Amino acid sequence: MGNLLDLLGEQHKRTPLPELLRPKTLSDFVGQQSVLGAHAPLRNLIESQSLTSLIFWGPPGVGKTTLARLIAENSKAQFIQLSAVSSGIADLRKVMEQAREALIYSQRQTVLFIDEIHRYNKTQQDALLPYVEDGTVYLIGATTENPSFNVVPALLSRLLIVRLDYLGREDIARLISRGIQQLGNADVEEDAVEYIINYANGDGRSALTLLESAYVCAPMAENRRGIDVALLEQLAQQGRLNYDRDGDAHYDHASAYQKSMRGSDADAAIYWMAKMIASGEDPRFIARRLVVTASEDVGNADPMALLLANAAADAVERIGLPEARIPLAQATIYVAKARKSNQSVAAVNAAMSDIERKGKNFPVPSHLRDAHYKDAKTKYGHGVGYIYSHEHPDAEQHFLPQPLIGTRYVKDIDHD
Repeated sequence: MGNLLDLLGEQHKRTPLPELLRPKTLSDFVGQQSVLGAHAPLRNLIESQSLTSLIFWGPPGVGKTTLARLIAENSKAQFIQLSAVSSGIADLRKVMEQAREALIYSQRQTVLFIDEIHRYNKTQQDALLPYVEDGTVYLIGATTENPSFNVVPALLSRLLIVRLDYLGREDIARLISRGIQQLGNADVEEDAVEYIINYANGDGRSALTLLESAYVCAPMAENRRGIDVALLEQLAQQGRLNYDRDGDAHYDHASAYQKSMRGSDADAAIYWMAKMIASGEDPRFIARRLVVTASEDVGNADPMALLLANAAADAVERIGLPEARIPLAQATIYVAKARKSNQSVAAVNAAMSDIERKGKNFPVPSHLRDAHYKDAKTKYGHGVGYIYSHEHPDAEQHFLPQPLIGTRYVKDIDHD
């Protein structure tokens, strides 16, 4: 183990492989064809050597920093990088002074790249506004979080949002190939390449970091280092999961889980549930989504679905994980396969819309009002005219306010 740590220590004395392979030109950039393909707006922007303030929103290891550098280099602008984790307003003031001097003395513009910009608080984000607005700097922010929720509206309105995606398997394979060429004397088995691709899960930096760590730790034979799956398994221990319990992935996976059940795809529902559990999601959160779906999307078409979902939620509280995954799976499969009806949610939403949005907020008719207290009937007329339904089930009477008589909120379920 000591030798392994020593070897990894040597690795940190060199420039990391991801940094060595950082693209210097747009043609070297891997992935993101949706925004960098021929005639795509971002590609046109970079090639025109123009500048505008941007936010790159996407997962780690997909090229946000590299793109910011390429934009600055193509436009011959000064590039200054800050991390929102370790910088504050004092650092921003220093940067703005540097940017002003560059404009005055060399007519050179400045690209200020702020990594993890969502970590800045409102005051720090507001401090950027005047400098972005007057052109002192062109701001490029990078975030793994939805900027609509994590960047103040005033700043967001001055930025273009560019969404970046996870790298595809072919993209990761290209990066690994470049990494092997850069290392020079590495022999990487074919199934080891597949292992790295699977491990990286769309993150190019993780792929290159694992490749480099394996290279440093691999035994030397005839001036070559052999990398196989056994070595990678020792280093990686566990595959990476693209999941953040506090971020968009949390809600995206819950959405996929619910929509799969709604769409009667039990296999997909089990997959998304399993991924949430494997990623460390709170099983009570999964149980709540299950109960909601059982009522919202199955409802009275199969009332047993709600009972089973509630039973699974109780099991989560009683036994916890890992055993709770089984009743969760049982109820998930049942809800997914059950007949579907959104009768309940449609009915209550329609009634609430009438009340809250359309002004149909009517008082209770006199014959339906509480008449159990003294003077309720004789003095106020409450309950007068009400017919006891158990004794006169066929008697006609209205229970809706007069203006709503005949309104249908509850649509019949088709049992065919």
